[in-house]
Amino acid sequence: MERTKLNDAQINVLAETIARLRLASQLGTSFGGQRDLYQTFGYKKDLSYEDYIRQYKRQDIAKAIIKRPVEATWAGDLHVSEYGASEDTEFEQEWTRLEKRLKLKNNFARLDRLTCLGKYGVLLLGFSDTPTIQDFAKPVTQRKDLSLLYVKPLGEGSAKIDSFEDNTNSSRFGKPLFYNITVKLNKSESPSTLKVHHSRVIHVAWDLMEDENEGTPTMEAVFNRLQDLEKLIGGSAEMFWRGARPGFQGKVDPEYSMSDAQVKALHEKMDEYEHNLRRFFIQEGIELKSLAPQISDPTPHVTIQIQMISAVTGIPQRILLGSEKGELSSDQDATMWKVAIQDRRLEQVEPCIIRPFVEKMLEYNILPQPKTEDFMVLWSDLFAPSEKERAETGKTRAAAVQQYLQNPMAIEVLPPDVFIELFLGLTKEQITLVHKMREKAGVLNLELDREIPSSEEEEVQQE
Repeated sequence: MERTKLNDAQINVLAETIARLRLASQLGTSFGGQRDLYQTFGYKKDLSYEDYIRQYKRQDIAKAIIKRPVEATWAGDLHVSEYGASEDTEFEQEWTRLEKRLKLKNNFARLDRLTCLGKYGVLLLGFSDTPTIQDFAKPVTQRKDLSLLYVKPLGEGSAKIDSFEDNTNSSRFGKPLFYNITVKLNKSESPSTLKVHHSRVIHVAWDLMEDENEGTPTMEAVFNRLQDLEKLIGGSAEMFWRGARPGFQGKVDPEYSMSDAQVKALHEKMDEYEHNLRRFFIQEGIELKSLAPQISDPTPHVTIQIQMISAVTGIPQRILLGSEKGELSSDQDATMWKVAIQDRRLEQVEPCIIRPFVEKMLEYNILPQPKTEDFMVLWSDLFAPSEKERAETGKTRAAAVQQYLQNPMAIEVLPPDVFIELFLGLTKEQITLVHKMREKAGVLNLELDREIPSSEEEEVQQE
């Protein structure tokens, strides 16, 4: 009998599968394995990428868990600039053209979302040196006319790791060497699998533990809570449907007997009532009594599940539920959320998605080398005041100026520049701008020496 020889990737997959099965078999067990809570509650022990995808597509809160951080992270403008550059450089101009042509920010956000759903995600780089499908398995060719034609975000399900680098002297030791990427080339045909060299891929994984190639799916820790929510919300709807409409109990008079025809007629009347064809009963010898509705408020139970999900994901409850706007907003929640998104930008997205992409573009001369030999990622300011906040600030400052000018002695006690800086909160540059605009408008300087008339003198002058 011929023995089948397994490659490194197959051995790793088998070893990982065995380890997961062993770990999954221990989940939810207590009393020496005599009690299995997962089995009792109906929780699935071994979760797959397909489980997360199905949950994301069908459950509202599951989708919010993935989308809220990703949308907040990539909100606003994104620029890549040279350090210390005062004007647009060739590097910055080429980046702007590349970002616009390939819609990079949109594709980066898709890659981020796919990475959150699984253990990792990849960005397939479509260079111009692949005239045939077989060329994807070759390293990227270093040549002057090389260009980037497209980028394609893919999730764990469509980008399987084929083999790993086993050379201990390589800087990529233990990292993926080849991928088996599934793409659909024709609507009428089944998807095709391409063997792709790692130089054509940006590999991204979040929440890493010992394995630097596969992270932890965002929904894994809260998957049981998501199932509990399905039970509570779906069960409450079914409970209302069955229990809110009262049932009836019929009490037959003991001295009255019903014929078969009367029983049949009663059934027909009940059916007509149930299907809204009849809204009243006229029946001889039977007393109908309405039963009390059997419903209860599921809000406290749902709230507990939301609190647990919020605690694990770090998404404030108001933001998770989409009630972060207007009067429902919490300043503390909003500030904590902005801090979390800022950390996510700087500690996850920038070093794991944007910088590897830009460095690969520089390596293959898709982008020109920065003159300062380095670049920086410029994000939109999360803490910039909104239109409403700016309007409120302006209203408060205008009221403060009005009160300050109403008292003529205020200028002597508190010089205008000190008032503007300390009480209105303007910077030195803004104060200088105020003086220039006042001088341009022909307004006298408030700090000029002048006699301050008393209130009586003011009245005389007015007369």
